[in-house]
Amino acid sequence: MTTLGPLERLPASSSLEQILPILERDGGVIIENMFPRSQIEAIRTAADQHSRDFAPGSATQGLGEDGAAFVGANTIRFSSLGKLTPAYFQMLDNELYESIADAVLLPTCGSYWVNTAQVMYIGPGEPAQVLHRDGNNWWEFVSRTWPDSPEITLSAMIGLEDVTEELGATRVVPGSHRWGELSRFADADSVPAELGPGDALVYSGQVLHGGGANRTDDRWRRAMHLSFVAGWLTPEEANANDYTTVELAEQSPRVQRLLGHRSYDPRPHRGGGLWLKNVKAIEEN
Repeated sequence: MTTLGPLERLPASSSLEQILPILERDGGVIIENMFPRSQIEAIRTAADQHSRDFAPGSATQGLGEDGAAFVGANTIRFSSLGKLTPAYFQMLDNELYESIADAVLLPTCGSYWVNTAQVMYIGPGEPAQVLHRDGNNWWEFVSRTWPDSPEITLSAMIGLEDVTEELGATRVVPGSHRWGELSRFADADSVPAELGPGDALVYSGQVLHGGGANRTDDRWRRAMHLSFVAGWLTPEEANANDYTTVELAEQSPRVQRLLGHRSYDPRPHRGGGLWLKNVKAIEEN
């Protein structure tokens, strides 16, 4: 296996002209202090308290034994973060993440929405997660277009405290988003994406990655995942059902759209409007 160097790190003050070439080359880049410490502390405090209601391994991907193995036997996962703290809605309005997502996803869609937002606490002794590509959630599309698949999803793994390799930092295979073989992964050499609180590993839906092994005896890896998906695809989470119109009434139009409370407008691309319960939102945009 080839020995790889660490993922590149950039400050949150970096321009798109600095960020995008690295993301396109490696499939992932670490943005330091991408989210304000106040938001991170609010999320972590709420998540720590809420995590007591979940037994390790209780999360499910709805895929039987394979799904259980994927989420981890000693890992706690949960969503609906806007029910816990308004800091989550503030994170959705993050201007830097918005600008990166616009640049990556809007070439193939009129708008995008939240795919999933999950707290992911990896417990002591949890083995490394299987390497995977997030874009393969939409296998019928990706498998037919690979290796020239357009980007349909963009993700960020966000540190809620220091996330080290020993604790299970997400591992990434730089350059694997450009491999000709979609199913190749067994011989992949990966590198850890170590994070501080508020740092974010922003990565392509086509790059191989997976949660690292937590090699400690008594410490948890505290991080959260926030991803977007093209508006003409079905997201992992049913946000439109999770949040009511009343709950989102005071949120920005962007947050409402990201959480499925605006219709999908394909323009400037071809196609029809979707999610027409909120068709008036197309005219308002």
